[in-house]
Amino acid sequence: MIKKILILDQNHPFIIYKLKKEGFICDENYKDSTDIIDISSYDGVILRSRLKIDKKFIKKATNLKFIARIGSGTENIDKDYAVKKGIIIISSPEGNKDAVAEHAIGMLLCIMNYIIRSHQQIITRGKWNREINRGIEIMGKTIGVIGYGNTGKAFAKKLSGFDAKILCYDILPKVGDVYAKQVNMNSIFTKSDIVSLHVPYTKETKGMINYNFIKKFCKPFYLINTSRGGCVITSHLAKALKNGKIYGACLDVLEYENFSFNNIFHYYKLPKSFLYLIHSKKVIFTPHIAGWTKESKYKMDQKIVEKIIFLSQKLNQT
Repeated sequence: MIKKILILDQNHPFIIYKLKKEGFICDENYKDSTDIIDISSYDGVILRSRLKIDKKFIKKATNLKFIARIGSGTENIDKDYAVKKGIIIISSPEGNKDAVAEHAIGMLLCIMNYIIRSHQQIITRGKWNREINRGIEIMGKTIGVIGYGNTGKAFAKKLSGFDAKILCYDILPKVGDVYAKQVNMNSIFTKSDIVSLHVPYTKETKGMINYNFIKKFCKPFYLINTSRGGCVITSHLAKALKNGKIYGACLDVLEYENFSFNNIFHYYKLPKSFLYLIHSKKVIFTPHIAGWTKESKYKMDQKIVEKIIFLSQKLNQT
């Protein structure tokens, strides 16, 4: 039975209101570290990114039935040990899939049509440069979507009105749909003009966009990364931008973020390759906000509540 839940990050007020209405006891702790928190009496934990749920913390959770992470990634949770202890991991990637998809398309439109560059030229230098800011259309291009889960599917669906050819690659079979044809990676390498990354952060995807990977593409392409920064090796991306293997990059996430996505400029002596990206006209950045909309904040919490209620009902039936 699930009765007592500890909430470790401030979220939409709906989450506590709805859980209490369903009869759950909800405690809140938005300040303490995992070393201080007494988790022993709780049946469930809800968090976002403030804390890392490691083996030491899970060992103390003698009654824990679930760990719910609001969002799509669960890399701040020791999933292997939690599952070994019989704890169910819950996340809510459905809640921000549309936000991520819209953001990815927005970044792509900006970089292919020089929207940010021309805006800055006008407001900072009074330059009205039309020819050097002549854009490129998405129409007629081939877009390779790597990772065809919730966000990948939403991205392809929203792109369907652009009259582009959309291919998808995923480690799972038969996930293609009317919006994207599922192909092998060789087809992605051969045909893609644009590549959008929508994979979870795992041992397999860590550093997957490296120079050996990039040089397999038959033609230069635009890269979009709204998944996790650690999937792209920054120095290798810089090399590919310098030699023209990649036309441009849209980066909402960076290799140097930690699990809580704090401001990287506060903690790192930034390498030369990243400084190159910052000053490059071929790159646009956003601070990990692709899934960070007013609507997604509510939808992610709503999905978590639905899944907790469903899990509670399921456990009560066994």
